Amino acid sequence: MLDQHPALHAGLGLVLLLVVALTLGRVARFVILHMAKLLGRQPAMHWVVDLLHNKLFHRLAQMVPSLVIQFGLNLVPELSKTSNHFLGNVALAFTILFQVLALGALLNALLDIYARTAHARTRSIKGYVQLAKMILYIFGAIIIVATLIDRSPLLLLSGLGAMSAVILLVYKDTLLSFVASVQLTSNDMLRVGDWIEMPQVGADGDVVDITLHTVKVQNYV
Repeated sequence: MLDQHPALHAGLGLVLLLVVALTLGRVARFVILHMAKLLGRQPAMHWVVDLLHNKLFHRLAQMVPSLVIQFGLNLVPELSKTSNHFLGNVALAFTILFQVLALGALLNALLDIYARTAHARTRSIKGYVQLAKMILYIFGAIIIVATLIDRSPLLLLSGLGAMSAVILLVYKDTLLSFVASVQLTSNDMLRVGDWIEMPQVGADGDVVDITLHTVKVQNYV
């Protein structure tokens, strides 16, 4: 009966593949998180707790369903090449999305690990991490869009080159903040814990955090 209705046959196959992918995703999430928690209990593996706290393992587990769909589409009967190609691109886009989010979570975890070192008291790297994450998300978005429209990412990047003036205008404050952050760090002009006074903005206290765009000051009344 299903042979007489290829569309229904393919639809049932896709539903079954989706159920299998979601089930394997749940299993992978349970296994990965359980192993991470076990490793985090070891004194020498305390950094695993930071990775777990920043949801790195969650993001890795979220890639499993899309990977299963990518490699399982060829097993779906009566599925046309056009549908196979389109659904494969969508699944690949989700895989890339969770990879980018996993890398962002890894950067956050590395920042938390660095914050507990002695160097963090004098040199903040939060601005560099924020810039790295911004670049990561921009390139990730370009690759995802290129995957969905089935075009080369280089084609989109060439288009961005023509829009460089607009991009510089939009991210002018971010670029200026990054240059200022580099100057502050390289010349050791400002550290966490320094006392600064800026009456024009109402700042009079200790520096508690230095980011890409802001310097947080704890005022004393």
